[in-house]
Amino acid sequence: MPCSVSSGIVISVEDVDCPSSVVEVSVVVLQAEAITATTAIAANPLMTATVTWLGASHGNEAADTGRLSFVLMNSFDLSGTVALVTGGNGGIGLGMAEGLAAAGADVCIWGRSAEKNATASDVLDAYGNGVDSIVTDVSDEAAVEDAFAATIERFGKIDACFANAGVPSWGSRFADATVDEFRAVNSVNLEGVFLTLRAAVRHLMDRGEGGSLVATSSLSSLLGMPRGAAYASSKAAVSAMVRSIAVEYGRFGIRANAILPGWIETDMTAGLFTDERFQQSQLGRTSMRRWGKPDDFAGIAVYLASNASRFHTGDTIVIDGGYLVD
Repeated sequence: MPCSVSSGIVISVEDVDCPSSVVEVSVVVLQAEAITATTAIAANPLMTATVTWLGASHGNEAADTGRLSFVLMNSFDLSGTVALVTGGNGGIGLGMAEGLAAAGADVCIWGRSAEKNATASDVLDAYGNGVDSIVTDVSDEAAVEDAFAATIERFGKIDACFANAGVPSWGSRFADATVDEFRAVNSVNLEGVFLTLRAAVRHLMDRGEGGSLVATSSLSSLLGMPRGAAYASSKAAVSAMVRSIAVEYGRFGIRANAILPGWIETDMTAGLFTDERFQQSQLGRTSMRRWGKPDDFAGIAVYLASNASRFHTGDTIVIDGGYLVD
């Protein structure tokens, strides 16, 4: 499995199994001189290695060939990463949290139900990493600040923040909707995201090491949603907020992206999936001919928290099984 380093020197990797985390491997240097380089492995661009070699001019008598060890890294490995997931005690949030934990991250989940938090924590504990849960209402500014401080106290840092908590709104016609209904949805779906990501940006700026911010928007931000104007407008605003953060803080290594789910089977949408008319009208529009599931968001969460997405920011990423393009 050959790879090339930036100086043009070629090294060959012997008997390497691309691991899911980190291994030490032996390499043979075919041209000897002093080098230190980071390179992508050609057979797997998601693997990187840092190589240091001192040739004959540096006291190495085996000038033409020699052996050394270096570390082969998987860009999706989240060992040492701390991720926060709001609304992480169920649905899409728990699907993300499980993916992050499976990839090696320590995970803190926020949710309003202590019982659901405890159940979700038991699920995440099985992955063998650090886990914590905090009862939090993201629409409450003081509660968010306190929860963020408690998360930092527990883990020492946050590398990736997933502002996922949200509430639905459907039923009222637009002309009949009240201001209180509209504000109740936006206080969680929009203000909650603002409060969470603001706390995260402040922390990441203080640390000075960059990081990843992710907000859960919705396909409804792109499509009309009858009887759901409050929900759709809150999610469209979230996507706009993410783009603004990406532009403002990209120079500091802080990435910001939004995920737009399609129709996903969760407790929040359970009532819809028992409606035969809804199933007939919507499932046929989904190219993959199935509803999404929370674990369909494990992979995108790992990608956005990992070094693999280090140059990916300001995006709205649709995860909908092909609903939008059908």
